[in-house]
Amino acid sequence: MTISRRTLLQGTAGVGAMAALTGTASLAAAQKAAAWPAADAWDNLRKAVGGRLIEVADPLAPCREAPGSQACNDRLEALNNPFFIQDQPGALQSNGWYKAWTREVSPYAVAAESAEDIVAAVNFAREHGVKLVVKGAGHDYLGRNMAPDSLLVWTHPMREVAFHPAFRPTGAPDSVAPVKALSAQAGARWIEAYQVASQNDRYVQGGGCTSVGVAGGFIQGGGYGSFSKRYGTGAGSVLEFEVVTAAGEVVIANAHQNTDIFWAMRGGGGGTFGIVSKITLLTHERPTTAGLLSGSIKAADDGAFQDLVAALVAFYPGALNNPTWGEQISIRSDNSVEFTMTFLDLTAEEARAVWRPVLDGLRDQPDRYTVDVNFRTWPFAGTWDMDEWLRTDPSFITRDTRDDAETGLYWWASNQGEVSEYIESYQSIWIPFGGFAPAKQGDLTELLFNASRHANVRMQINKGLSGASEEVLARERDTSVHPAVRDAATIIIIATRQSGVFPSVPDHEP
Repeated sequence: MTISRRTLLQGTAGVGAMAALTGTASLAAAQKAAAWPAADAWDNLRKAVGGRLIEVADPLAPCREAPGSQACNDRLEALNNPFFIQDQPGALQSNGWYKAWTREVSPYAVAAESAEDIVAAVNFAREHGVKLVVKGAGHDYLGRNMAPDSLLVWTHPMREVAFHPAFRPTGAPDSVAPVKALSAQAGARWIEAYQVASQNDRYVQGGGCTSVGVAGGFIQGGGYGSFSKRYGTGAGSVLEFEVVTAAGEVVIANAHQNTDIFWAMRGGGGGTFGIVSKITLLTHERPTTAGLLSGSIKAADDGAFQDLVAALVAFYPGALNNPTWGEQISIRSDNSVEFTMTFLDLTAEEARAVWRPVLDGLRDQPDRYTVDVNFRTWPFAGTWDMDEWLRTDPSFITRDTRDDAETGLYWWASNQGEVSEYIESYQSIWIPFGGFAPAKQGDLTELLFNASRHANVRMQINKGLSGASEEVLARERDTSVHPAVRDAATIIIIATRQSGVFPSVPDHEP
């Protein structure tokens, strides 16, 4: 069966929570939701999902009941762990955005273990006019994973990940050659997907943060990882979705059937067109080595710093705009530049050679610059092996040390500021590759320098696909990701954080 755009939108209009619902339809859903379902209706839903309808607890309840108590302090400490957060249906990675929204739990959740459980939740929401929200890993910093007076579809229990040595999409003709692929249910995280792929000598393109969900908003919104300049967006690697539509139908969407929804969900926005229950991704040849450039360069004064920024802007097009390099350069308000950059399939000495023209020139001016950078490499196969990190660089990761934690869970120590953060501000802008052209470099240098007088400015070169191969760009053209991304050299991000801050918790408010 093929779902047309008209059928898709007609089904979606029946569910108040899906983002495709707009205008008068959303008003009708809001009016309908005013009549909260009776207890027997909820009992019927509980039976339909095998008892997996649960009441959602507020994870901050110990602090609301007894601020400053040991129970409150223990809970706030636990909320520094992204995997603990994911185990609580009512918790999110972010608890609010200043003057925009504050997390409120959904009263009920379906702890889904199958597509059929999701179908039951969708049908209930449509039939009773109840707002529907979806939470997998809970990384939506706009707060759409949770809402008052709503039914939550909690996909965290759906965790299966499987490798397919010869996958052919459903409905594909015999002329379509099978490929090595990986499928993940809706609740799986990238740490699990990476580990399964690596066990089969492959790589799957996902997010840099280990706790981000595979099938949720990451890929449906595009999705970038540390190595996107080599492998493209997460959306570009999708081979097939199993998705529950707002009409309560389970459909398989790929390049051969239900092609409209397949195109839309590859970058069109998380939760907009349906709820993904399983996703299948193309895997890639695994790199031999990974590397990290870390450290900083400190300028003695504003003039030296502006010259440093100019040197980096001029250096980028010929040296970094390619599939080898990724991650970020931070241009900071204290007249320093901080590096956290990845590179693939280069030795440490080969990576130093790339940077030597810039770094040698700066080191020759010790009165103006202090250069403290380091290049290191490791076998790529060990990138998501916790034991390997504990052996070689334990400070680089933070382990999930809970007594009941699953084996092998960790997150990058540098991501800690993103865990349970309260977002004050977030600004971003794509910089097209043309912005680095010789005639434009002066303007870009001035923009970066002036912005750094107000806030730290992060250039993430992996979040932009200029310099990617034609093979990657060809896949990206079949997605709904904004086409400007394909010509973007980098995204510039300005954001602030107050880690460990929680609205309405005394002594812990922003």
